[in-house]
Amino acid sequence: MSLLAVVLLPLLGALLPMIGGHRRLRATAGWAAAVLGATVVATLSVAGAARDGGVLVERWSWLPAAGLDLALRLDGLSLLFVLLVLGIGLLIVLYAFYYLPERAPLHRFYVLFLLFAASMLGVVLSENLLLLVLFWELTSLSSFLLIGFWNLDPSARQSARMALVVTGGGGLALLAGVLLLGSVAGGYDLTTVLAAGEAVRADPAYPWILGLILLGVFTKSAQFPFHFWLPRAMSAPTPVSAYLHSATMVKAGVFLLARLFPALAGTDLWFVLVTGAGLLTLLFGAFFALFRHDLKGLLAYSTVSHLGLITMLFGLGTPLGAVAGVFHIINHAIFKASLFMAAGIVEHETGSRDMRKLNGLFGYMPHTALLAMVAAAAMAGVPLLNGFLSKEMFFAETLETGLHAAWGLLLPAGAVLSGVFALAYSLRFIHDVFFNGEPVGLSKTPHEPPRYMRVPIEVLVALCLLVGILPGLTVAPWLAMAAEQVVPGRLPDFDLAIWHGLTPPFFMSLAALVGGVLLYTARQRVYRWHDRLVPQLDMQAWFVRAEAAAVRGGGRVTRWLENGSLQRYQLLFLLAVLALVGAGWAAATRPFLVPEAGPGTGPSAVLIALGLALGAGATVVLRRRRFLAVLWLGVVGLGVALLFVRFAAPDLALTMLTVELVTGVLLLLALYFLPQRSPVDSTPPRRLRDAAVAGLAGIAVGGLLWRALASDPGRIGPEFLERSLPDAGGANVVNTILVDFRGFDTLGEITVLAIAAVGVLTMLRGFLIPPGPDLRGRRWDPDVHPLVLVTISRGLLPLALVVSLFLLVRGHHEPGGGFVAGLVTGMALILQYLASGSRWTRDRLRLRYRPVLAAGLGVATATGVLAWTWGEPFLTAAHAHLHPPLLGDLGLTTTLLFDIGVYLTVVGAVTLILAELGRLGQKLEGRFFPAHDQPEDEGREWPW
Repeated sequence: MSLLAVVLLPLLGALLPMIGGHRRLRATAGWAAAVLGATVVATLSVAGAARDGGVLVERWSWLPAAGLDLALRLDGLSLLFVLLVLGIGLLIVLYAFYYLPERAPLHRFYVLFLLFAASMLGVVLSENLLLLVLFWELTSLSSFLLIGFWNLDPSARQSARMALVVTGGGGLALLAGVLLLGSVAGGYDLTTVLAAGEAVRADPAYPWILGLILLGVFTKSAQFPFHFWLPRAMSAPTPVSAYLHSATMVKAGVFLLARLFPALAGTDLWFVLVTGAGLLTLLFGAFFALFRHDLKGLLAYSTVSHLGLITMLFGLGTPLGAVAGVFHIINHAIFKASLFMAAGIVEHETGSRDMRKLNGLFGYMPHTALLAMVAAAAMAGVPLLNGFLSKEMFFAETLETGLHAAWGLLLPAGAVLSGVFALAYSLRFIHDVFFNGEPVGLSKTPHEPPRYMRVPIEVLVALCLLVGILPGLTVAPWLAMAAEQVVPGRLPDFDLAIWHGLTPPFFMSLAALVGGVLLYTARQRVYRWHDRLVPQLDMQAWFVRAEAAAVRGGGRVTRWLENGSLQRYQLLFLLAVLALVGAGWAAATRPFLVPEAGPGTGPSAVLIALGLALGAGATVVLRRRRFLAVLWLGVVGLGVALLFVRFAAPDLALTMLTVELVTGVLLLLALYFLPQRSPVDSTPPRRLRDAAVAGLAGIAVGGLLWRALASDPGRIGPEFLERSLPDAGGANVVNTILVDFRGFDTLGEITVLAIAAVGVLTMLRGFLIPPGPDLRGRRWDPDVHPLVLVTISRGLLPLALVVSLFLLVRGHHEPGGGFVAGLVTGMALILQYLASGSRWTRDRLRLRYRPVLAAGLGVATATGVLAWTWGEPFLTAAHAHLHPPLLGDLGLTTTLLFDIGVYLTVVGAVTLILAELGRLGQKLEGRFFPAHDQPEDEGREWPW
């Protein structure tokens, strides 16, 4: 089993719950559980090296020159996080089966849930930091979709947007920090970065690296002042909240702190920034948790506080501090998941999360109450529970400030104060919800949930007890396995005993427990004091105001730049280009070089150039008569094709010719819906200005060409010519560049083409516009399918298909290729639509173009992935020569598969656009024409 399967199983499994639908809860939940269970099995099958203290790295080359490889790493730390993500994920799937209502879009929930899990698995398993950033942003995107799951609720949409803006913005900072870190360390692999820790810390760019990476960490893990998005994320369904707070999303930030601890920790700057942010967040979250009336809001602020605790432990920079940080990650995941699920049961069975109404529930749901009380006690750090052990280690480490004596009193005092608040808000969770009188104003009578809805909480609460009572047998080996990958050098000895004697940490814990009880006893006075004196630090309101101001400012800029005038857009674009060209020309050391006369100059080239100038001039002069302008524009394209022929570039000429034909026909079809003459909308001064800008742009382009022709091209062209046949297995150097040497560029281009086709489809879907009349105001001729054109086109279709296949197959050695072949096929299909109409063509050519488009992209991408099977980078071609009887030398290459993908994408894009235009014309039939202009045959279409 491969590490790749651990990421791909939930990623691919996310596609199949779509078959579930609203009424198949059992099927979709069962499938999600099966996928996560299979991923656990796949993880355990490759976990042997990690359990023994080793590191398993698997690598597939992607873009090695850019430092981006698909490299995965499984060590003790990543194994711990993988098991947390998958184990808690399985429990939450079972919980969600009972929690979510039948009317909810369950297939969408499980798709997003599995995508969320896959994204987090990618973060913790990435060996390449650039790949880690990719998965990091996927967690932001998937959490955005899950937080806004109830998309009809405006509050949920705003909360989701807030989370995406904050964490996505931090992700951009993280990307910048990773790029700097990789450049200093000499690579983006974790193995390289962790080994270069001393060089990184000594580099002048270290403050920038640390600041940018911490900005990404703090936004993801909700550190002050970026904490405000996390309480608002409570708009998500409770299963999402439980997963987000315990094992995913917010844990990504502290995971990255642990992962980069050997490379970045150990400096005063690290201590001040990380410890300071952690301490502020620890106290801020604990304080405000006490005053939340929303049950999930209290738990959200407690998560903020505990994330601050973990961040502070890593910020101390000590080996035992790092061990304690990893330990509290484990403990927090266990008790916080159980608490959120318990809160969800309370809401599910009472209809409310308001603790002012939820009173005395112990008498109605004693089993749930007992489980929630144990989990809350673990959160408070009560002895014999898991939270007590890591909090004891936290207290001990705050006393070991070492060289940072100025923090000697502040850190222990802050730790004890946070413990006081933690016990107080945990007591409030227990007392106000399960005791304190009777329920008030609930929409339904409270009762216990279904039996198996409590099972996930029972499992987690049992772990709280087992870890708290038997830490050496349960968690110690896993903690040592994970911490060994965090602490540089030898792992320090640590003792997870329940009793260490009358030590300073014991008295700190005792002070926190006593202080918490006293604070909760005086809670009413504290509440009144809070309401009267404490300012409302509403960071959410500040964010909303800042967002609104940014939208208003962006709207003003957009209205100034985008006023609906294409003429204005082109003017601004040309002015920007002129500014860039002018700056480059001024900075050039030798701007006035004269090119040598090449072998291509002569009378024929001059005549073609004059023809191009004439066509361009005629296009400008006749621009208001759109039909003639399109024809003259076609003349310009044909002239360019002739120039390619003159300079011995048949591939380019063939491509240019087919592109010109296809785009010309599509433009003519679009003219059906436009007036034949453009109105005069420019004043004489504006026309003079536009002429001046156009003239300067022409001079600038001419100067660029002149300068390019005078420059030494170096070895680029000769090198491709020399390498084409031996390295790419093809004699047609243009095709080998497109499908082999620069195949990644081509893959990007056909992806853009597919996106453009889907964009056109989206814009034209349901769009209605009346057809324009001719120059004399007459409507189009109803005879839209002339007999001569119909007769000729039907015979040309099979011939054009044969020609396109011929061009596709021969393209690697002779002029041709997938792009040209796709255009020829597209042109043949366009002709069928023009001659016989879209309805006639669709009835006989039963082809769905969107699957063709997807198949093209899939085949091209699969060809690149195929290279991994023989250990080569993505899109590396393989070619061989066979000599079968009668056929002679037969060359085979994988680039033909890539070219087939290009061919299918081009055919799908062209025909998809055309088919939608045909449907647009069909929708218009009978809407805009008077009765006497309608064709006699009701089956006729307008315009084809």
